[in-house]
Amino acid sequence: MELVLVRDYFSKGTNGTLWLQQQQLCFTIERPWKNNERNRSCIPEGKYPLKKRYSQRFGWHVLIDKVLNRSLILIHPANYALKELNGCIAPVTSLTGEGIGSYSKKAFEKLRSIVFSCFERGEEVNLIIKSKKDEYTRTYSETHPKNI
Repeated sequence: MELVLVRDYFSKGTNGTLWLQQQQLCFTIERPWKNNERNRSCIPEGKYPLKKRYSQRFGWHVLIDKVLNRSLILIHPANYALKELNGCIAPVTSLTGEGIGSYSKKAFEKLRSIVFSCFERGEEVNLIIKSKKDEYTRTYSETHPKNI
């Protein structure tokens, strides 16, 4: 299974929309892009395998694996990126500002249920992260081919 996260970058945070097979699952919040700086930046765009993980703090949650020069990048509940995230991704039900959302636990439970069901069936789950700008450019170029 592949989840696709399409991001919008802002100075105070990164907002995204998470998709599964062209169906919107939820929104996301992250820290702003700071050149992949540990604990200060969202992670780079790319394709990442997801894993099941348990911790005392978050219980069962999702680990984003194989992030260049980073470790312990998680998907877990949070409503305010700058105060509650250190490079992780938080699903939210709605976006209320740059890197700010609401009802994260509800959105996280929905996402976790879908991802963990795939793990139980032995399926691999990957997260593809891309920019909304790139997504718009690709869609526009497909619908407006150049005349040569």
